[in-house]
Amino acid sequence: MLEAFAASTAVVALAEIGDKTMLLAIVLAAKLRKPWQIIAGILAATIANHALAALVGREVAGLLEAPWFRIAVALGFIAMAAWTLVPDKLDDDETAPAQRGNAFLTTLVSFFLVEMGDKTQVATIALAAHYKAVLTVAAGTTLGMMLANVPAVLLGEALVKRVSLTATRTAAALLFLVLGLWQLAEALGWLG
Repeated sequence: MLEAFAASTAVVALAEIGDKTMLLAIVLAAKLRKPWQIIAGILAATIANHALAALVGREVAGLLEAPWFRIAVALGFIAMAAWTLVPDKLDDDETAPAQRGNAFLTTLVSFFLVEMGDKTQVATIALAAHYKAVLTVAAGTTLGMMLANVPAVLLGEALVKRVSLTATRTAAALLFLVLGLWQLAEALGWLG
């Protein structure tokens, strides 16, 4: 369980740096200027989104125990490695929505929707399929999201200027690649 938690935390924390949800966190912090409400909204949205993603991952893995599925999960990790190397940026029409209500609700809805189909959500599905540990993976990926996004909310653009997004994306891609190759070797019976 510790391995699943640590891998989930590390993969998502690194993959999230420079991701569009991190950029959304910076935009929300600049626009709404209520960091603790924004952080609470990110946490709630991530818990909901990643718990659902982990459930999907576990169920898919439970239904498809065949070696070809394990190979597909491994190839998914390898594809995530390549996807992680592509920088994210908010499109002009994806800026923070006009605030209706409080910063918590604005952040909750925005983050939940933007995270749908995002690489960290796909990674959560793949990690849950690999480890078959919904709560552990969801907790790890949620912690990874918070490790990346809380500093983004609190420090904003000063953080982006100091952290090499290219180096961070490369580290995340290497983690995905190692997980994918490991899963592939297991699926093909190369690891005993």
